Amino acid sequence: MSAPSAEAAPALTVTLVKGGRTKIRYPAEPAGDDGTRITVRAPWAAPGVRDFGFVRFEPGDVFTEHYWRDRWYAVKEVRTADGELKGWYCDITRPAVLRDGELVVEDLDLDLWMSADGSCVLRLDEDEFEESGLAERDPSAAAEAIRALDELERLARTGGIAGLLR
Repeated sequence: MSAPSAEAAPALTVTLVKGGRTKIRYPAEPAGDDGTRITVRAPWAAPGVRDFGFVRFEPGDVFTEHYWRDRWYAVKEVRTADGELKGWYCDITRPAVLRDGELVVEDLDLDLWMSADGSCVLRLDEDEFEESGLAERDPSAAAEAIRALDELERLARTGGIAGLLR
């Protein structure tokens, strides 16, 4: 029996869909699946550095991403290449779907950031969410998205994000 090759392709591809189009696809290493929550690890997948002002995502950063089949969000723990925790980036999404080695997630525009020390909790992209027209096209999905953002903000402000990921 031989050891797995470091050059072997990851077993999963994460596909983020937004507005009916694929926004990004990237390989990820499976880290767990309990039937409800799927956890993967992946390096920063976009080219170059993305500076949001409150955090920088850059080559070498490692994301441990948690997706749920029954919740309207994904929580991504972000660490530097050296393992230092930067914080948690949360995407509001439809529940994740895993099929044939592909984890498909539909981004609903809303996001939340929480810094590693918990001092910074930011609701993001509410303007994009309004402009998306989801509230008119699919009022129930829009209501779920807002409820999910509210839940994540409450968890972030009460120290519950880390407990959510245990």
